[in-house]
Amino acid sequence: MALPSKLKDLNLYNAGDSYVGRVASVTLPPLSRQMEEWRGGGMNGPVKIDHGNQAIDLEWTLGGLDLTVLRQYGATRVAGVPLRFAGGYQRPDDGGVDAVEIVVRGRHEEIDMGEAKPGEDTEWKIKTACAYYKLTINGVVEIEIDLINGVEIIGGVDRTAELRRAIGTA
Repeated sequence: MALPSKLKDLNLYNAGDSYVGRVASVTLPPLSRQMEEWRGGGMNGPVKIDHGNQAIDLEWTLGGLDLTVLRQYGATRVAGVPLRFAGGYQRPDDGGVDAVEIVVRGRHEEIDMGEAKPGEDTEWKIKTACAYYKLTINGVVEIEIDLINGVEIIGGVDRTAELRRAIGTA
């Protein structure tokens, strides 16, 4: 019998700086595809044609004031802000821990500084629009998506290599 592993702890790194003790939560980027229905002659129903990835966004909540985030706002490079999520997921059946790392590069789309009220907790919510995404589990890269360079590697298979060769960018 297997039980689901649970996130036991996490950290976020912004440009290499640790936010341990300051990061409250991280909403990991949902991975979604841009699909279009197609039904041609002789087909009994539509199929969805895959047109690539949708936008990738990382949302995170930070306790208190942070000058690094403020100074990154308006970054001119689409992949100018490097963030790294590190999570420890523990399995309750055998006690083992899986190390999950998500590295993204992007720029902050929104910094919501919340309500400022004396004597109350202050949290900032940051939404980072990502141009690059890499998911590593226990040291093995499972997914790597580089939207700018047209790279999509899933389970070690470069699914866009032939397309890049066809257009002369590989």
